[in-house]
Amino acid sequence: MDRSTTAAATASPSDATPGIPEAGTSVLDGMPRQRGDAVAETAAPRPPASRTRAPARVRPRALRPWRLLPTPAGTPFTFGYAAVLAVVSLTADHAAPSLVHALQQSSSTDVAHLVRHPVLVLLASALWIAGGIASMYAAGFVLVLTALERRIGGLRAAGVFLLGHVVATLATEVPVGLSVVTGHLPGSSLHRLDYGISFGVAASVGALAGLLTPWLRWPVLIGFAAVLVGDLIAFRDPMTDWGHLLSLAVGVSTWPLVRRRHRTGAGGGGHQGDPAVQAARAPGSLVA
Repeated sequence: MDRSTTAAATASPSDATPGIPEAGTSVLDGMPRQRGDAVAETAAPRPPASRTRAPARVRPRALRPWRLLPTPAGTPFTFGYAAVLAVVSLTADHAAPSLVHALQQSSSTDVAHLVRHPVLVLLASALWIAGGIASMYAAGFVLVLTALERRIGGLRAAGVFLLGHVVATLATEVPVGLSVVTGHLPGSSLHRLDYGISFGVAASVGALAGLLTPWLRWPVLIGFAAVLVGDLIAFRDPMTDWGHLLSLAVGVSTWPLVRRRHRTGAGGGGHQGDPAVQAARAPGSLVA
């Protein structure tokens, strides 16, 4: 930004030193500076500096659609996880159905597996996409996790995803086990098939909504919740549908954490004065 300074000329024209530009005389940009010019600038009286400095003008960032997709350097967690999910889904599409069913059954987070191998099945169940690689949750995983990781970093994005996955899984399976013990459900319910990334995606949607501007936050949150409520009303899989709503609430509960992390910068240091960060939070941007 061009800055101009003015000063009252205190010396008369006759007192001016030959070869030395007068105070207030501008130097053309791009002209080579001679040694005499440097001496002249040193000898000439400098105008008093302004008490207040105008804030630097930050240009609005151009729209970059490719940032919606994960990259190895920018979003390593989302990129690596998406690659693993793609390999597992493509393998399942070409493998024998009996083998795929056996693998999914052994990865299921049902009550029987949670009692014997809780950590193993919680991790293994998150390697499958219910409906395959072309499902809505596969697209949601890529878009939502990429946006979330770019704002809060890979470790915290993974933590939000895992928190929603674990909490919603336990909250839906523990009541099943208690109902079997009390005789309200048959023993076969202990082995019901339960796997997928949908709980983690729903929690990530809830967390990401807290980083959006209000005009975008509430339509996203209300629209996604309306879809989940519609699935619950359809009553096709009430336990899973309740889990989706619960995981969305888990994501919303992380707003204080993700907002604090977003303010200090995903890289770990403070970036309050970074023009790029300020431009991302400028009025009209998608980031709150």
